[in-house]
Amino acid sequence: MVRCKPGSEARVIHYMTSEGLGSPWVGNEIRIVTKAGVPVVLHCMRTPGKIHFDAAWAKQMQAEAKPLYPIALGKLLASNIAAPIVFGRRWVGALMNALFGERENVRARVACLSHFFVACMWAMDIRKQDVTHIHAQWAFSSASIGMYGAWLLGKPFSFTGHAVDLTKQRVALRDKIKRAKFIIAISEWHKRFYIEQDGSATSDLAKKIHVAYCGIYTDEMVPRAVNAVQQAAAPTARSSDRGHGGPFTILSAGRLIGKKGFPYVIEACKLLKDRGVNFRCVIAGSGPDEAMLRSMIEKLGVSDRVEMTGKALQQEKIPAFMHSGDVFTLACVWADDGDVDGLPQLTMEAMGCGLPAVTTRLVGNPDLVMHEKTGLLVEPNDAKGLADALERLAKDRALATKLAEQGRKHVLDVFDITRSLEPLISQYRAALAAAGKSMNAPGAQAEGKTT
Repeated sequence: MVRCKPGSEARVIHYMTSEGLGSPWVGNEIRIVTKAGVPVVLHCMRTPGKIHFDAAWAKQMQAEAKPLYPIALGKLLASNIAAPIVFGRRWVGALMNALFGERENVRARVACLSHFFVACMWAMDIRKQDVTHIHAQWAFSSASIGMYGAWLLGKPFSFTGHAVDLTKQRVALRDKIKRAKFIIAISEWHKRFYIEQDGSATSDLAKKIHVAYCGIYTDEMVPRAVNAVQQAAAPTARSSDRGHGGPFTILSAGRLIGKKGFPYVIEACKLLKDRGVNFRCVIAGSGPDEAMLRSMIEKLGVSDRVEMTGKALQQEKIPAFMHSGDVFTLACVWADDGDVDGLPQLTMEAMGCGLPAVTTRLVGNPDLVMHEKTGLLVEPNDAKGLADALERLAKDRALATKLAEQGRKHVLDVFDITRSLEPLISQYRAALAAAGKSMNAPGAQAEGKTT
């Protein structure tokens, strides 16, 4: 686990995640929360295959977040034998919910019961620590364990939902919505979604849902410039505006999976080539669809225009990647398995780096990319519409520059992580105050420091 700085009030906000810093967002959020003086203990269900930060603080933080899985069967058994005695009526109530609560399907019921037993083990581990509030990142298994852990300990619980956890892997969502002290919605779409799931037609739910965008460090995502003078004069200058005479460069990035819509990017590139547009496209990322996408590039005859890096972007290398292009696109779709992106952080980072963005009208995207104002929106599953938008920006550099400038301003105003997380930090502070805890002064807990 991540321990608070010596001399701080206590370790009070326990933060349950699926893979800790295996998600860039988790690391970014914890950096801001701890800088605000909120004491945090990080927990993870599993050790991530990799973390998206090279910094020493991140490596230490992840190393101290002890994973719950793989399960030590002896410990699991002993914990669940002791739990009824230790937690009493709270254990009975949580077990009854795991057995008989409203569930989406049989799979969800089995998953909930499994998560209850794991939560008993986790709660036994942390019951002697100072636990004021439990927050879960993602609404599926980590939130199930977080909810039952909080139930057993008699503590408030909250969660942040994103994408697959609200669709394909939804588990006991209505129970989590009802039991949560507050819910963090990462877009206005998500807030509407939670209200629709509740089905109680009450205004009380809306009051406990707070929109806190998955923002970015805008001071780290800055536009490229040849020198400081040009940076000051033209903060959104793109590579094609610098007179190098090269092709219009289209960038796309993300995990190579269905919901990212990379086949539509490749199809759009085929259309652009057929139209005689001078361009190149670079797709950064790795994932299970890589072989299929490479085969598609060869089959469509665009291997001379489309390059795949085959590597995930490290967080610290994102600005350099964005500086190599003229436009960023992510053709998000509903995947065949029901998965979908909530609000892709890479699109924010591209806009922060001064690129115009083209994406699809799905979920939280319209909060970020407002059509004709901060970028261009196209319909999902529409390669022609995507090609039309990209060609438009390639030929109309004035429009591209205007959208880049307005897009960056929108990101600075709304999606800067120091601002976007204020609703979450406010809720944490309220939880601490309600428990009679005194907060550290802002900045008292050094960023990423552990002991």
